[in-house]
Amino acid sequence: MTTVTDIWEPHAPTAGGLRPLHAQGLDLRVSGAGTAREIADGVLEVSAEGEGDVRIEWRVPCVDATALWTPEPHGTGRLPAAWSAPQRTGLTRGAPIAALVGTGDVALCAFAAGRPDVLAGAGVVEESGEFRFWAQATDRLTVRIDTSRRHYARSLAELAAWWGADHKADIPEAARRPAYSTWYSMHQDVSPEGVETQAALGKELGLDVIIVDDGWMTADRTRGYAHCGDWEPVSLPDTAAHVRRVHDLGVRYLLWYALPFIGKDSAAYQRIGRHALADAAHMGAVVADPRYPEVRAFLTDRLARAVEEWGMDGLKVDFVDWFARDADGAPPAGPEADCASVDEGVERLLAGIRRRITAANPDAMIEHRQPYVSPGLWPYVTMIRATDCPLSPQENRQRTIDVRLAAGPVPVHADMLMWHPAEPPEQVACHLINVLFSVPQISVDLTAQSDGQREAIAFWLGVFRTHTATLQLGELLPARPDLGYPMVTARGADTVAVARYAALPVDASGGWHTLLVANADTDPDVRLTGGSGTATMTVQDARGRIVRQGEVELDRAEPIPVPRGGLLTLRRS
Repeated sequence: MTTVTDIWEPHAPTAGGLRPLHAQGLDLRVSGAGTAREIADGVLEVSAEGEGDVRIEWRVPCVDATALWTPEPHGTGRLPAAWSAPQRTGLTRGAPIAALVGTGDVALCAFAAGRPDVLAGAGVVEESGEFRFWAQATDRLTVRIDTSRRHYARSLAELAAWWGADHKADIPEAARRPAYSTWYSMHQDVSPEGVETQAALGKELGLDVIIVDDGWMTADRTRGYAHCGDWEPVSLPDTAAHVRRVHDLGVRYLLWYALPFIGKDSAAYQRIGRHALADAAHMGAVVADPRYPEVRAFLTDRLARAVEEWGMDGLKVDFVDWFARDADGAPPAGPEADCASVDEGVERLLAGIRRRITAANPDAMIEHRQPYVSPGLWPYVTMIRATDCPLSPQENRQRTIDVRLAAGPVPVHADMLMWHPAEPPEQVACHLINVLFSVPQISVDLTAQSDGQREAIAFWLGVFRTHTATLQLGELLPARPDLGYPMVTARGADTVAVARYAALPVDASGGWHTLLVANADTDPDVRLTGGSGTATMTVQDARGRIVRQGEVELDRAEPIPVPRGGLLTLRRS
């Protein structure tokens, strides 16, 4: 009989009544009634059912392991200990998916849960050198476990596709278009003239969408959320005419809402402030309780107005994660509530908003933001943005890649790109290359950009737009999550795109017609490996100017100099 080492769990509930369940050589333990079935070679589906909390637990040898991947901000790049605090996911917080990655970027073990609300733990067992996973939920739980040792991104993509069978997403084409955001460039100082100026300049550079952030609903410029809730366009008078002027530029328009916050200085606070999940005193607001029909109706009317009355093309729905409550974290619902749980109320609220705005505009867009990336939200969202990381290109790269690996069909947007006015064009280009596999959002004053900065923006936005099918919809294969993804590859039908963030060789094998290599490293020498045949070569600098052309023999090519922020394009017939 196998002896299982007890684990010290200072942060997690003790698992009682676990029984062995052997399948595909995997050492499983489950509480309640457990079943396991083989889905494919190396892929297992395990279910547990019982009264109260049920748990599924398993261990794998921690051999050649390099990182635990998760979609959480700052979640990837280390191996936690088994006694680390578990993570609770829910409809509005996180996603129940993870992968133990090994040398060569293989998935030693990847898993996902079939419901959004789980408590899960993972980590190294000090006593045995194993890596233990467990997941726990109320009454019934199903998990898929992948030990196939494929590239970890392929395992994660398949797990996300499993989610997609139950959570459909309807994505308008404009959700994949580069966007301008007012947040870092204007903060709360928004006006019709300022928005229209940036929209016009952005359209010339390749930005097809503008997202107006905080400040439009108040004359106050001191930040905070005390003025949220009424959602009157105080800083955007004659709103519908203003929106028409932006549309005349050929630009779509999204408007920001801090959905859960009812500011204490708002009229809405007097109306529905009594129905509060929590007092966010440091924010100057309370968190609305969506279990009440009155609250949902009020918020739905407020948000739908932007599309129905003002002609907006969608909503930036912020702070949805503030609805998240632990099992005992919500106050008892009063007699006017019609939902048993906060998550049920949130889902009804988001469904009502999506239904109203798409009735007015079938292509209406809704942006959500990390960490609310649950597949349970896919029917109510058209894009997910990486959480805030101003002027941090590596963090933006890691967060966009992390979210993409779990987002299934939903486009992933970068956090808004900003830079110092003195930023050279090469570094502007590197900001864009760092988010090459997402939808870029830019948030700088476009009237203040130099000719070189504008050229870099326009050139790289052209790359995003021309190669959307590969960059956003191709097979994503990021390398070395333990090192923050120093190289990322996307494979399309006949185009392969590689972004190089460190001095690493580029794999040129395969049957591609076009190979793109974006260089964000200071080392200009791009070395190609594994290729064969002849290709035509074009090298462009950060501003899109051609600096080198010719033919190369792929199987014996010398390193090709590509400037920092530049692009190498190889084509063969």
